[in-house]
Amino acid sequence: MRLLILCSLMALTAVAPVRAHGLPTTFQVAGVLPKNSAEQFELAFWNSVKDSKQVGDYEAYLQAYPKGRFASLARTRIQQLKAAPPQAPAPAPAKPAGSKPTGTQPQTKTAPKPPPQSQPTRPPDNKIRPVPAPVDGGREEAPAAGPAGSVATMKDCDVCPVMVALSPRPFMMGNNSSDPSERPAHKVALHTPFAIGKYEVTVGQWNQCVRASVCPAMPSLGNVPENLPMRDVSWDEAQLYLKWLGTVSGKPYRLPTEAEWEYAARGGTTTRYWWGQEMKGGNSSCEGCGMPWSEERPPPVGSFPANPFGLSDMNGSVWEWVQDCWHSTYKGAPADGSAWVDGNCQARVIRGGSWRENGSYMLSTTRFKYDASVRQSQNGFRVARSLD
Repeated sequence: MRLLILCSLMALTAVAPVRAHGLPTTFQVAGVLPKNSAEQFELAFWNSVKDSKQVGDYEAYLQAYPKGRFASLARTRIQQLKAAPPQAPAPAPAKPAGSKPTGTQPQTKTAPKPPPQSQPTRPPDNKIRPVPAPVDGGREEAPAAGPAGSVATMKDCDVCPVMVALSPRPFMMGNNSSDPSERPAHKVALHTPFAIGKYEVTVGQWNQCVRASVCPAMPSLGNVPENLPMRDVSWDEAQLYLKWLGTVSGKPYRLPTEAEWEYAARGGTTTRYWWGQEMKGGNSSCEGCGMPWSEERPPPVGSFPANPFGLSDMNGSVWEWVQDCWHSTYKGAPADGSAWVDGNCQARVIRGGSWRENGSYMLSTTRFKYDASVRQSQNGFRVARSLD
C-alpha cells in the first residue's frame, strides 16, 4: 500500500515520493522507516483501521500486534464501540416484483450489476455458455475479447459463483515505475486455461456456506444486502468456502494465483489502469472515484463497468486474497503463472485496493500483504479454478 503507508510516516525527516491519484507528489516526511520493516507494516495496518466503526477491525489489529504501539488505543476504541447504542440497519432498496436486485446504482450508470445469486441457474453440467448480451438497453457493449479474450461465462452448480473462462497468453506483470513491491516488471507465460469469478464472492454466497455449517457467520457485517461483496474474511476462512464449494460442485475451486489475478485485472490491456493511463472516475469503487460510494461499506457487486474481459470490481470494492505467499518484490517470481508458495506464507498477498482507498490504489499492479489468519473489514476474495 503506497500513499497509506507514507502518510502514516509523516512524523519522522526525508523527502519521499507519494502517488496521489496516479500523479507523482512529494511530501516532506521525517526519515522513512526501512521498506517492509515490521514498524512500517504495523503503521500501515493501524492507519487502515483507525477510523473504522467495526469492532472486528480493532480486534484484528490486537490479534496481529497484541503489544503494538496502538494497542491501548485499540482497546479503548473497542470499549467505546461496544458501549455505543446499536444503529438500525439501513433498509434495503425496494425493487419491483420479479426484478433482479440492483442495490443503489443510479439510473445514469451503464454497467449492469446483477449479483451472482440472481443469475439463471442450470444443472451442474459444466457447459460453457456465451457471454450474455447487455441488459441496460444496449448502451454498454458486451465485453470485448482482449489478446486472449474472455470467451464465455460458466456456472458449475446452483450455488456456485458465475465465472469467466479465460484462455492464457503471455503478458507483462508488474510495474517498473511504481511501488518497489511491484518490481521488476517481468514476462509471465500462462499456459493453462482458467476461470475466475465474474464478481467477488458475495454475502449471499458466503451465507450458503454458513447454512451448511462449514463457514463462520460474520455478525460484524450486520444485516446487509446479500449482493454486497463478502468481506472481513481471513485467507484461512476463504479456504473453508473454497473447499465447501468444491465438495458441492465436484470441481477444484481455489483462489487465483497472483499472476492469474493480474492477467484477469488487466483484461488484455498494458496500461496502468484497464481503462487507460490516467485515473478516471466512474470505473471503480474507491474514495473520490464516483458514485455509488459510502464510507461505511462497498456497493453491490457489479456497480461499475466491467473490464474488457467482462470482470467486475477488480479495482477497488474490497481487497482480494490470492493464493501466493508474500514477497517484497517480484525477484525470483515464477514465470509460468503458478502460485509462489515459498517464503513468508504466514503473510498472503492481497490485490486491487478497496473502496476506502483513493484512486492511486486502483492500478492493475497494486499489491500488498496481510496475515493469513487475520480478518480485516476491507478484505474479500473471488474464486478461480483451472480448466485443463
